[in-house]
Amino acid sequence: MVEKRKKSKTVLMNGIEKYLSAGIVSKMIVVLWCMFLIFAIGWIFLASVSSARDITQGQLLATGFYFENFTNIIEKYHILQYYGNSLLYTTTACIGLILLGAPASYALANYRFRGRKIIQTAYASSMGLPAIMLMIPMFVMLSGLKLANNTVMFILIYICISMPFTIFYLSGFFASKPKEIQESALTEGCTHIKAFWMVVFPTAQPGIITVTIFNFIGLWNEYMWASIFVNSGNTRPLSLGLKAILESMRLKSDWGALMAAVVLVFVPTFVLYIFLAERIMVGMTSGAVKG
Repeated sequence: MVEKRKKSKTVLMNGIEKYLSAGIVSKMIVVLWCMFLIFAIGWIFLASVSSARDITQGQLLATGFYFENFTNIIEKYHILQYYGNSLLYTTTACIGLILLGAPASYALANYRFRGRKIIQTAYASSMGLPAIMLMIPMFVMLSGLKLANNTVMFILIYICISMPFTIFYLSGFFASKPKEIQESALTEGCTHIKAFWMVVFPTAQPGIITVTIFNFIGLWNEYMWASIFVNSGNTRPLSLGLKAILESMRLKSDWGALMAAVVLVFVPTFVLYIFLAERIMVGMTSGAVKG
């Protein structure tokens, strides 16, 4: 018995040591990754206020701060126009996703009707489709209708490609909400549509904000669809504008202005996530447990 106890104690201690060592290794990996990100982002910020000569020589800020990079990227490369295009596409698409996706998600989560399971399965399955499978036939179809470079059509494309994730997320969120909320509104004389928008929708604010942030970040950084459907000078979003700036930089070697452009692209989503990180966590955990 004594030997068995010693063996079990030894096994337990070995297991604890392995667990602690695994925890230390994982923490070290996270720390190293964070240090790498901080270094990379910090280097980009410093390079954005350094001259091209300092960047080439590997001595950032050797000649002091060079804020002309931001002036050049705004005046010479018209990045504000790309900014406006991206804001138009992304903001309008996010609003459309909420106006269309929220009631559809609530209906799929709380109403029983014929074909409901098929619709849910279709939306969930469409999230796994490669985008390249849809781009070519859609481009051929829209080109035949002369709508390939149409702003409204491009916004509709953004709404369509983001709708499966929006419905998938909000369906789980609305399923966790008590049905008594809508029932109490119906007993007061509200219609189903009015009860949703006036009573249910305001209570879903955490989930709405979370899915909007995810959609905004994804569409703000989107490149593939934009490169096919709005690849012209006046309608390019920020991702394509940055690529055009990069191509021109190869000839001029104005790396400081390029880093300034990268900073301008990076800052909006970073600031958005920093200020709304708490709301994102609340929205994700609110839909995790069905009440």
